[in-house]
This record gives sequence, C-alpha cells and structure tokens, in this order.
Amino acid sequence: MIRDSIKAAQVTAMKSGDKERLAAVRLILAKIKDKDIELRTAATTPDDDTLVVDVLQKMVKQRRESIAMYETGGRPELAAAEAAEVAVIESFLPQQMSEDDTKAAIEAIKAEVGATGIRDMGKVIAELKARHGAVLDMGKASGLVKAALA
Repeated sequence: MIRDSIKAAQVTAMKSGDKERLAAVRLILAKIKDKDIELRTAATTPDDDTLVVDVLQKMVKQRRESIAMYETGGRPELAAAEAAEVAVIESFLPQQMSEDDTKAAIEAIKAEVGATGIRDMGKVIAELKARHGAVLDMGKASGLVKAALA
C-alpha cells in the first residue's frame, strides 16, 4: 500500500535528518488524513490506494501551478522549494502511462463506446479515468482525447 510506504519514508527521513523531505512527507500525510476525515460521512469510500493516488495527484497539480506563478512573479527560490516537494510527492505515485500508451488506450475506449465526434468526449474521458485514472495525468489526457475525436 502506498500509505505504508509514505509512513516508512517519514521514519526514514526522521532518522536521516532530511528536514526538507520530512516536511514534504508530513504534508502528504496531513492531506491524506484530511481526506480520510472528509470521507467519514461518505456513503462509499474508494480503495485506499486510489484515495492516496488521488490526493497525491492533486498535490502535484497544485504545486505545478504554484511553480508557474512563482516563476512569473520572479521568485525562483520559492519555485525551487515547490519543485523539491513535487519530486518527493511524485516518488510515491505509480509510474505514469507514456503518451503512446495513453493514445492506444484512448483509441480502444473510443472504439468500445462508439465515439465519433467531440460531443462524445465526456464518455471517453469518464471511461479513461475509470480504467487508468491512477496512472494517467487527466489534464494531458483530455487534450489527447480532444485531438483523437476532432
């Protein structure tokens, strides 16, 4: 489980004295805990690894947006700190699908659901997320789906 590897990384970072990595891992664990609390009242809860991957992907997306804002604002030191956090977070994410594999998956789903035009984009993206959401950047995938259906 990904959650266990994150907790083990916290212990390792504490023992080695790596303060930056420890801070990032603690931040990850706090976000996961927040999500756990949020889901206490939910009717259904997702698989633990799915939940953790979803939280990690959102964290990476937020940090990438922050990096872009810091770079345009002339704050390279803050952008570098965010980039270091992204590296730690991504170390816990499963290996992402390559662009070629993503295109092949899109074509397969497109054929399965009978998608012919751009108005079928929602069906294709929903199926793509259901099958490959944990190993796929949906931001990039939506552009590839749009190109495939155009």
